[in-house]
Amino acid sequence: MQTYLLSQQFNTRSLAENSTACPANATICSGTSCVLPEDNFNETLSVVLSTVLTIMLALVMFSMGCNVDIKKFLGHIKRPWGIFVGFLCQFGIMPLTAFLLSLAFNVLPIQAVVVLIMGCCPGGTASNVIAYWVDGDMDLSISMTTCSTLLAMGMMPLCLFVYTKMWTDSDAIVLPYDSIGISLVALVIPVSFGMYFNHRWPSKAKVILKVGSIVGAILIVLIAVVGGILYKGSWIISPKLWIIGTIFPAAGYSLGFFLARIAGLSWHRCRTVSLETGMQNTQLCSTIVQLSFTPEQLELMFTFPLIYSIFQLLFALLILGGYRLYRRHRVKTKTDVEKTEEKEDSKSTSSHAKINGGFVSNETK
Repeated sequence: MQTYLLSQQFNTRSLAENSTACPANATICSGTSCVLPEDNFNETLSVVLSTVLTIMLALVMFSMGCNVDIKKFLGHIKRPWGIFVGFLCQFGIMPLTAFLLSLAFNVLPIQAVVVLIMGCCPGGTASNVIAYWVDGDMDLSISMTTCSTLLAMGMMPLCLFVYTKMWTDSDAIVLPYDSIGISLVALVIPVSFGMYFNHRWPSKAKVILKVGSIVGAILIVLIAVVGGILYKGSWIISPKLWIIGTIFPAAGYSLGFFLARIAGLSWHRCRTVSLETGMQNTQLCSTIVQLSFTPEQLELMFTFPLIYSIFQLLFALLILGGYRLYRRHRVKTKTDVEKTEEKEDSKSTSSHAKINGGFVSNETK
């Protein structure tokens, strides 16, 4: 067991009362210097929370799969225009935006690299939950997340090789292919079970979907809070990274939406592509930078993934709130129009009935 040395000064009176002058849990005591067991509370907390979050994430993805129709999902795979547009956004727009932002703000080379790593990471599972809440195309959302995670094994090294060579050697960046593979498995298996459940028991699947969507919303906030507690990077970092962390997700959402619209996708699919573009896998980015850089380098940029995570969540909530307001206004307006049309129809029917002897059919009553 690793231990660390704590020195504590005691006054004469306390020494007289306690000759050891050391805490009860000290393993070695010599005068006023004590060797105590290492406090592994944070490590234990991290393991427990990671386990709980993994189980919750699997349940959420199972519930999201309950909203996926097998035929429509396979239709996106057979006619992958929407997936192709998402691919261009994920591995075209995002890395290029990261590169341009790094140049525009003239950040340090090591900071530019972490911004580029974030831009090259595939979309996270949080986008599936938000896509559900904004009435997006869940079949497209799930297929995009699956394909982007799978293609990331080849596209991430390529994008990093192209964009980071002016700042660092791309060979110095360690890509955790095992983490990418685990993310893919953690996505595919629960979603597959959810799709099968929806196929066999569609009525029960709707109930599970509603519960899972609420749990998913809680999970997104919980992950952000836990990340803020467990991150050990210094929060005193360059203001430029805070600005980039604010602009980057907003640019991803906006550019993804406009490219999808230019490509001729429907509005609900544009919303889906937008979310899949802007919401990145920040946990994967953190893993990559931890494996690739020294502790001294991490102090300059390790907190950036959390900054991006916070702002991508805030903008996603703004998109959700704006869409809900729009939907409520639209439904209200549509209902008012329908009522007005019904009144006009009933008036015209009554006047027509008076002219024609007062007969009104049962269908118009």
